[in-house]
Amino acid sequence: MKYNEKNSKEQLHGKGEAAALKAIVWIAGIVTMAVLIFLILYILINGLPHIKPSLFSIHYNSQNVSLFPAMINTLTMVGLSILFAGPIGIFSAVYLAEYAKRGSKFVAFIRLTSETLTGIPSIIFGIFGMLMFVDALHMGYSLLAGALTLALMILPVIMRATEEALHAVPDSYREGSFGLGAGKLRTIFKIVLPAAAPGILAGVILGIGRVVGETAALIYTAGTVAQIPKNVMGSGRTLAVHMYSLWTEGMNVDQSYATAVILLVVVIVLNFISDAIAKRVNKVNE
Repeated sequence: MKYNEKNSKEQLHGKGEAAALKAIVWIAGIVTMAVLIFLILYILINGLPHIKPSLFSIHYNSQNVSLFPAMINTLTMVGLSILFAGPIGIFSAVYLAEYAKRGSKFVAFIRLTSETLTGIPSIIFGIFGMLMFVDALHMGYSLLAGALTLALMILPVIMRATEEALHAVPDSYREGSFGLGAGKLRTIFKIVLPAAAPGILAGVILGIGRVVGETAALIYTAGTVAQIPKNVMGSGRTLAVHMYSLWTEGMNVDQSYATAVILLVVVIVLNFISDAIAKRVNKVNE
């Protein structure tokens, strides 16, 4: 009888803890959504009334304060950064997950360094990029110098996300492929990587988000010229840098809010495209 009473009390206590944890999760979720909605509404309310056709002029000047060159530079920066960081991050993760000896000190060291890089402030990357790419390699303030700097920033994110996605692929997939006579390299490219594609794309999306919103690192490497450069060796500002420059100048604050709206739209569109690609890959794998 006493055992049953004790068991009942433990069950009630466990249900109480579960209810408390559930309430905390709900509160955290509601607060997060409320903050997100507030930020979006704040940007839209302050920015939408100031969006005008002149903001999308091909050439920037002090009258139109066009954001179109910055938008083109942003898309160029995203493409270059992913082009540099994507293959290196993915293939590094393939080596760590598929080829490197598990539990080795070398793998632990690489993971430690990648996690350390993730926590370094962006302005430190900017100073490093200025010293390395702008000065030492004589690239000057250019989109290429900025893209290489951002590639170093997002490399650990892509590498870590890819590694986790590869570990999430069941070993039965590999064993089945080996059982049918496929080699290790063919198994990785035909079986493992396609199965891990959604997780890999998630890391790429995170990298894109950091590239689009970066300012400090680009001010030191890509510069703040408000025009579309003739090539990647020319200087140019992205949308985030453009918004920051307008705000700090104090003369075009309204246009800064309008730029924030466009930046928000660009981020949503890029995430939508990446999500559509991930869903398509999932359907192909199924």
